[in-house]
Amino acid sequence: MQTNLEYYKIFYYVSKYNSISLAAEALSISQPAVSQAVKHLESDLSCALFVRTSKGVRLTKEGGLLAEYVRKGYETILTGEKKLSEMLNLDAGEICVGASDMTLQFYLLPYLEAFHDAFPQIKVTVTNAPTPETLKHLQDGKIDFGIISTPVNNKYDFKMTPVRKIQDVFVAGKKFEYLKGGKLSYKELENLPVMCLEGSTSTRKYVEDYLAERGTFVRPEFELATSDMLIQFAVRNLGVASVVSDFAEKYIENGELFVLKFDRAIPEREFCIVSNERAPMSAAAEKLYDFLPVP
Repeated sequence: MQTNLEYYKIFYYVSKYNSISLAAEALSISQPAVSQAVKHLESDLSCALFVRTSKGVRLTKEGGLLAEYVRKGYETILTGEKKLSEMLNLDAGEICVGASDMTLQFYLLPYLEAFHDAFPQIKVTVTNAPTPETLKHLQDGKIDFGIISTPVNNKYDFKMTPVRKIQDVFVAGKKFEYLKGGKLSYKELENLPVMCLEGSTSTRKYVEDYLAERGTFVRPEFELATSDMLIQFAVRNLGVASVVSDFAEKYIENGELFVLKFDRAIPEREFCIVSNERAPMSAAAEKLYDFLPVP
């Protein structure tokens, strides 16, 4: 297309108002400039688009046909500009964040609440998945950023920002109180009904790898989908649960559960914000990212 797109913009306003003078006023340009643009467009298209009337101008048959399509196109552009402005000003927008049950419950949730209070017009979707899936979602562009737990195989070379420490522990109920007091060796777990998360979660892999380094290999009595379920099984004395301490905190405080003591504690892990610097975030996603405190 050889024609200057500015001519179509001017044509849109002249056809909208049926007036050279009103179009010039709307565009903040002179009437001769409007008339000249219309003449250039008519020359480029080899047809008359307007005829003069006592009240201004009206579209010819050819002009009416063109106006129908120009109006749709130009008003779509105006709508796009409006939506973009709303997004940049945080008057609208969508965000998708990846998080596991654990990172959502013990880190992300209160900040989502504060963000929603501040920007209720922005839609936030949380994709709930274990850490490996969250990393894959980020690589595939399905989420803006994720909250994960270490350790991870950062094969995609994402930016990872630590935000808080977490501690893996083994907890048990009253039936196992004979294990209280002295310090145990991890090898003793092989003779206990151990319960852990099912599947390939980072939590299970981390604990299993740590135990394996110490020559300890357990065959779980129960493998459950969530840490909350592990806690409920432990409260009912069905076994010794491998969980992050946050899940058991209130049950430890009220005496329903206790933490098994070993000769050496499992090293702490971290929650991290993970982002793909090769894929810029939207303004809304950046705002939520900035809501999250970094030590």
